[in-house]
Order: sequence, then C-alpha cells, then structure tokens
Amino acid sequence: MTPSFTYKQGQYLAFVHSYTKLNRRPPAETDLRCYFGTTPPTVHNMIIKLHETGFISREPGKARTIRGLVPAEKLPALE
Repeated sequence: MTPSFTYKQGQYLAFVHSYTKLNRRPPAETDLRCYFGTTPPTVHNMIIKLHETGFISREPGKARTIRGLVPAEKLPALE
C-alpha cells in the first residue's frame, strides 16, 4: 500500500530520511526551516501534522527526535 501524503509532506519526509542518513541523527526543526526557507511556525505545524497522520514519530519537547515511519522506497525524490 502506498502512503497517502501531499507533495510538500513527501518532501519533508524525504528530507528527514536523507538528513538522518547523512548525519546519523535526525534533523532539528531549524534544519528543516533552513532547507525549505519557511518560518518556524510553518515547520512546526508540518511536523505536528506528520506526527498526527502517523508518518513520523517524535517526542514533543525533546530536540532531534523526529523519526520517519514511511519506508524509504515509498518516499519521493528530494527536490
């Protein structure tokens, strides 16, 4: 079954996967903000939405706990 996420959600998920693979630790919201060129509330709202829909896991209030739950082969290419 293919996960049902929007284009933007897919890009965030692909970034989380790529960042974690390259840096051996999950990204902070600041890393996402810098990459996507958005505001802190925009990134935070996306993280909350991805968590609510079950695409990521995280520990609220703790830094760098974002973990992607979508298999890598289901993720779009990061643009």
